[in-house]
Amino acid sequence: MSLFKIHGTLNPRLSLLLGLAGVMMMVLLWTMLTMGATPVVSSAILPHPLRVLTSFSDLYRDNDLIKNTFRSLGINLAGYLEAVLIAVPLGFLIGLIPLFRGGFQRQVESVRYIPLTAVTGLFIVWFGVGTDMKVHFLAFGILIYLLPVVIQRIDEVDDVYLKTVYTLGANAWQTLRSVYIPSVLSRLSDDIRVLTAISWTYIIVAENIDSSQGGIGALIWRVGQRQGRMDKVFALLFLIILIGVIQDRLFSRTDRLLFPFKTPALREKEGKSMATNMLRMIWQFILQLSFWIFLGLYVVLAINDWTQLLFPGRVLSDLFGETLWAIHIVFLSLIGYQVHMWLSSRNRTMRTQTT
Repeated sequence: MSLFKIHGTLNPRLSLLLGLAGVMMMVLLWTMLTMGATPVVSSAILPHPLRVLTSFSDLYRDNDLIKNTFRSLGINLAGYLEAVLIAVPLGFLIGLIPLFRGGFQRQVESVRYIPLTAVTGLFIVWFGVGTDMKVHFLAFGILIYLLPVVIQRIDEVDDVYLKTVYTLGANAWQTLRSVYIPSVLSRLSDDIRVLTAISWTYIIVAENIDSSQGGIGALIWRVGQRQGRMDKVFALLFLIILIGVIQDRLFSRTDRLLFPFKTPALREKEGKSMATNMLRMIWQFILQLSFWIFLGLYVVLAINDWTQLLFPGRVLSDLFGETLWAIHIVFLSLIGYQVHMWLSSRNRTMRTQTT
């Protein structure tokens, strides 16, 4: 296997080793540029990596890092939910009904060219400077990109599937349910995942408008421009990267659960060691255990927020504020999905026993 072959492939182990080597080279170069009493790059521009790492303790102690992070996460989830709940049905309406396609498709495609930073004033006039404005601004920023994509994904549905259901005598609703919805949503999940990076840009812009309400964006502005702590700014930027990577992995895993037909089943390769299989089983167990721990923690905190029976204080309300509704929707959807999977498995077992 040549490492310089055009469009070549790497096995997972080599890819991991090269990735770690790349990170180590970047950290080493960064250290060399910022080390010593007179570094090549001033610490006011690029702080030493060790100083960035130690600044997390200062952020936790002095700048309420946990609460600000969860406040931004709440805005992120709320904006995503609002944008998806508007874009998907509206996109299906415009993409499938000729009357609405002719009347609104050009406007939908044109609105993508609006510079979002130029309309922040309009959102302030319409919604004030509170959390609602930030959520609506983020939702609008995602919506203007997502809505044309929904229409495009509808146009990309393979004609062979439509001819098949028409041959079987399917009506309009059956065609929508069995062809358009699974095909469009399975492709749209990748587009939504890509928009994660863009959403954090708009969150930073929105939170800078009123930094008194907190959030990572407000914190970057406060510690950067007011305090001149570039080490804290870089630490917060790395925190956003970490959150983005975790969100991307969660989106990918959710995509595999909801649309298993997109990724063929993994085949066990001959010669694979028992240790490799055991590690995979352990990793899957850790993921499942983590999922149930987070779900159980949510249930306990949600019950306490409503009843105050377990301990004083409302943890979820304090962390997410006015965007707590988005957290409830996400976790209740997870609970509903688990109940659906359990009922489906139970019904299959009962049918097997009766036959």
